[in-house]
Amino acid sequence: MKSILKAAMAGAGLIALAACGGNADDKAADNVEAAAENQADALENQADMAPNETMEDALDDQADNVEEAGEAKADAIDDADDARLENVR
Repeated sequence: MKSILKAAMAGAGLIALAACGGNADDKAADNVEAAAENQADALENQADMAPNETMEDALDDQADNVEEAGEAKADAIDDADDARLENVR
């Protein structure tokens, strides 16, 4: 499970790096956020099948953390784009 999460996060990071410049930053931010949401959904599905409540709660918490991290990364991409635009003007 950890390897899948790491691979997905690495892929999201590569997408963000590949999409530098102009409006592509907005698309990269959307892609990063969507990837995080997909990971969170997968964790929530695993939580639904968890054998006990403790494991279910831990997976739900992990899903929340992944989604929040994805949103923060997407915001950082958008903010970096905004900062570059302000410096150009």
